[in-house]
Amino acid sequence: MTLEQQHVVVVGGSSGIGLGVARAALAQGASVTLASRSSEKLARAAALLDSPGRVRTCPVDATSEDSVRQLFETLGPVNHVVVTAVEARYLGIREMDFAAARRIFDSKLMAAFHVASHARLAPGGSLVFTTGIASLRPKPNGSVIAAANGAIEAAVRAWALELAPVRVNALSPGWIDTPVWDTIAGEAKAAMFEQHARRLPVGRIGTALDVGHAALFLMGNGFTTGEVLRVDGGHPLV
Repeated sequence: MTLEQQHVVVVGGSSGIGLGVARAALAQGASVTLASRSSEKLARAAALLDSPGRVRTCPVDATSEDSVRQLFETLGPVNHVVVTAVEARYLGIREMDFAAARRIFDSKLMAAFHVASHARLAPGGSLVFTTGIASLRPKPNGSVIAAANGAIEAAVRAWALELAPVRVNALSPGWIDTPVWDTIAGEAKAAMFEQHARRLPVGRIGTALDVGHAALFLMGNGFTTGEVLRVDGGHPLV
């Protein structure tokens, strides 16, 4: 698979899964635009990727339609857009912080709607959105994330029809070792990961590059659309 002469935009590309997608795309010859809210994080990510001339950064607030519209007006037609941005929090339904819930929906679900609406793709292009294992195997206090993931999976099937011949797919990662878990789990992260890895058929937690390689398949396979590709180490089986 090659992405030579192709332009990949990663919304949420300054860290975690987005950075893994960017690494995988660069390894296949693509030029990459990293887009996220923090200019400082974008600069650090570009330095880590160490690919002068093939990495561009663009600040964008994916929760803002105007910001997303402006991003794609600036970039013009691109080959592929991968959206990994999310604000992840677990919220119990009985004590729901509804303002926080709306921020999660905005960062994941509405951001996907903004990109689907305003991204302009070159012929043969694709959109790839990110859902997650919570749509199938939610944790307690995880109803907001589960609902957002499930909604994106449903929307992807509709967009695959509405936006054709642009291909529209989703990645559904399982437990992936990214910085977001430092916030969610804190000092309990290592023990939590070790316990969960023992349950998975593959015997380990996933990496951002695992998801990046899956994104390459969805970008490169011209006969795949409306699908959810699960990259979860067999989590639904256990």
